[in-house]
Amino acid sequence: MSADDRSRHLAVVAARAAADKKAKEIIALDVSEQLVLTDVFLVVSGANERQVKSIVDAIEEALHKEGAKAVRKEGMTQARWILMDYGDIVVHVQHEEDREFYALERLWKDCPVVDLPTDLYVAAEEDAEVEGETAQA
Repeated sequence: MSADDRSRHLAVVAARAAADKKAKEIIALDVSEQLVLTDVFLVVSGANERQVKSIVDAIEEALHKEGAKAVRKEGMTQARWILMDYGDIVVHVQHEEDREFYALERLWKDCPVVDLPTDLYVAAEEDAEVEGETAQA
């Protein structure tokens, strides 16, 4: 059984909120076949601790508007890897270095990817191009 519509919707809402805060490498994984506790893992990256916290705040606000409340949240003190458990979805907001080290996508590679709106990826690519142009100048 795959993730239900509510879980997919919350993942899209959270992904959009993360993208608005310039999160990178946004991916949603349907873990419903592997775990009984949740349907979707959303994994996103931030460049530094401040951005990680900003992404978390934006996701919390967006999901609150959808009537979703975090069951628990861990990792706020160090802001290197913040886990937000909403029951239907679990959001992992990781510092880029921790994301590379722990490689959750590799750990959960057998799980299907949840399709996210293409505009999330287009915005991320445009931001990367702007950053590359600024670095060259």
